[in-house]
Amino acid sequence: MKKVLLTLTAAILVTFTSKAQDSTSTPLSISGSVDAYYKYDFAKVPNIGTSFATDQNSASLGMIDVALKKTTGKASFVGEVSFGPRGEGQSIPNAGSGGQSFHIQNLYASYAFSDKFSMTAGYMGTFVGYEVISPVGNYNYSTSYLFTNGPFQNAGIKATYAFSPKVSLMAGLFNGWNSYTATNGVSNFGAQLMVAPVEGWSAYLNLLTGEDAYGGYGTVLDLTTGYQVTEKFKVGLNVADFSKSEDADGGYSGGALYLQEGITSGFSLGLRGEYFKSKSGATGLTLSGVVPGESVTAFTLSGNLKAGGLTFIPEVRFDNGSVNQFLKENGSATKSASQFLLAVVYAF
Repeated sequence: MKKVLLTLTAAILVTFTSKAQDSTSTPLSISGSVDAYYKYDFAKVPNIGTSFATDQNSASLGMIDVALKKTTGKASFVGEVSFGPRGEGQSIPNAGSGGQSFHIQNLYASYAFSDKFSMTAGYMGTFVGYEVISPVGNYNYSTSYLFTNGPFQNAGIKATYAFSPKVSLMAGLFNGWNSYTATNGVSNFGAQLMVAPVEGWSAYLNLLTGEDAYGGYGTVLDLTTGYQVTEKFKVGLNVADFSKSEDADGGYSGGALYLQEGITSGFSLGLRGEYFKSKSGATGLTLSGVVPGESVTAFTLSGNLKAGGLTFIPEVRFDNGSVNQFLKENGSATKSASQFLLAVVYAF
């Protein structure tokens, strides 16, 4: 892979030196969000092991997220940092200790060689999956099992070619999952095929194979799609499979369906239904929130009440396992768990 990276770097340098630079520049864009929440688990103990919103019976912080963006000619950059539990240790599985005070969400630069072809290098939010770290990018405040157990970010270099406004292909070389620097070299290959057959409908077929976050190697196949059926009704779907290279039984599979309906101009309701299966046996990896070799079915109903940049999110969630993997109030095991939360998210 080292030779491939050197070849790509040389090609970029040749292009930069052979083309006159376009001095057209856009103003520096500053955007971001702040969020906080209150969560109550009806068993009175933290029970559901997905990302974020983990504190029980507490008014708790999410994160402050700030993103800078700018384009000059054909070159552009994005720098995004976050402060707070959601944006620090809860966002990156191999960090969050040792006095960490912030987390880099994105730090990359891009160059558009033409209207169809561009390249990007740096540290980027992953292209895999339906949900993201920032609550602004999600409808539900609590996250899915697919999100929690998949990659969060990818560091590397990627190229994107748009065959038409309806079809594009991305391919790239990356470090292991969620790593600023590679411990075992550039070890992942990733690709994404985007198709947009009709207005309001887009689909992404994603592949990421190589070093993962579980101390080994594996391959993720992921389909993410969304369709704005009417002005008020939207359907989303995420289906994924992760297989460990060194363990035939290791990994996970599952799917999540997202239904969102606008009730008024400022209020909507969204339902997420998810099935998640751990393919790990007793000697395999332990996935977050799921007993190895078992499954979970989860339903999350969220409201979005918007006023300017503020979104108020009341939410109820019910999870049911194939075995006893949650806790009752008395500490005994049970198959089900439920929680209620209120979240506020302000985007600027």
